Amino acid sequence: MTSETSEMSGTSGATLTGEMAGVAESPAGRGTAPAVLVVQHEEDAGPGLVGDRLVRTGLRLDMVRAWQGEPLPDDLGGHAGLLVLGGSVGCRDDTSAPWLPRVRALVREAVADEVPLLGICLGGQLVADALGGSVVARRRGPELGAVPLRRLAAADGDPVLGGVPEGAPAAQWHWDEVDRLPAGAVPLLTGDDCPHQAFRVGRAGWGLQFHPEAGSGTVARWAEADDAQVRADGGDPAAVVASVREAEPELRTVWGAVSEAWGAVVRAHAGARAARA
Repeated sequence: MTSETSEMSGTSGATLTGEMAGVAESPAGRGTAPAVLVVQHEEDAGPGLVGDRLVRTGLRLDMVRAWQGEPLPDDLGGHAGLLVLGGSVGCRDDTSAPWLPRVRALVREAVADEVPLLGICLGGQLVADALGGSVVARRRGPELGAVPLRRLAAADGDPVLGGVPEGAPAAQWHWDEVDRLPAGAVPLLTGDDCPHQAFRVGRAGWGLQFHPEAGSGTVARWAEADDAQVRADGGDPAAVVASVREAEPELRTVWGAVSEAWGAVVRAHAGARAARA
């Protein structure tokens, strides 16, 4: 496990002035801030903007690069939050990604113990799957590029997504989707082509279908890697990247604020746990 305390590495499109950058010590020093366990599934899907904003709010990221064989902890006892990132594997592809059963166990632990949880794209699908929902391949083909989202009634007052404006764009890159939420899950955001864009589970868990961490640099790298598949599914990789580039200022504003809001939930949980101790 590696502690990271600045704009995050391990993500495509990494530049100091872009959505990703290298690693530096936080002003407070390593090990003094509440720690978030971050599960990364592949090299080109790091925490990006989300990680940067969490660090800026005073949190430390404990990165587990699971595809490199780094082990996940047995439990969340040493962490104030759990962030599960996206990736190209399926949420039940345990053969190709043998760490996924442990991730599902950590998701269930987080919800049961009210440890703040955030799942992004594959991570959101893992949250749904681990808690009794289901994930399927999209029959309509992939959802790609900047896509406007719609608020649902329950978003009002939500501590993380309550400030997302109607029609806010979100960066999308997924061939699978949640088709059934777990029992008791609260839908918060939806879209015209994908119904379950954001949902809450328990008191402090959130699953997202989109990529709040990604900007145009990241999406450009994904488009290059998946060019043939995107074209085979009827998409235009260049147009997809252009849509994200055009929306990027709003993407950074909206999802940066959401990241900081989730960070505030993590810090509140850490403070309450310290007070009990």
